[in-house]
Amino acid sequence: IWVASIAFAVAFTLVGCASTPVPPTAELQAAELAIRNAEQARVADYAAAELNQAREKLAAANTAVQKEEMVRATYLAEESKVSADLASARTQMAKAKAVNDEMQASLNTLKQELQRNTGGGR
Repeated sequence: IWVASIAFAVAFTLVGCASTPVPPTAELQAAELAIRNAEQARVADYAAAELNQAREKLAAANTAVQKEEMVRATYLAEESKVSADLASARTQMAKAKAVNDEMQASLNTLKQELQRNTGGGR
């Protein structure tokens, strides 16, 4: 009887631990930070779809936490962060391309001016 009581107590403790899932707080915070950083970088001008996807995934992650679906919440929070990071990267790429295009246009203008000032050729 004593052994059965200990076995029951251990089983009850294990069930109690399993019934209180831990929310993926770090993953949710990382996703929120990535979205805030993306918003501050004005990614909506260049990568609105990715930013919206990040927001939707974060909302879904929070819903999963409320339903105590912590594995799903973790997965969605991580996807949210990746989408926000992608939006930021695409924005940086687009901004860099715009600067490059502007520099190339300036270089072409300088070449034309040089050709005009030197008599039109090489």
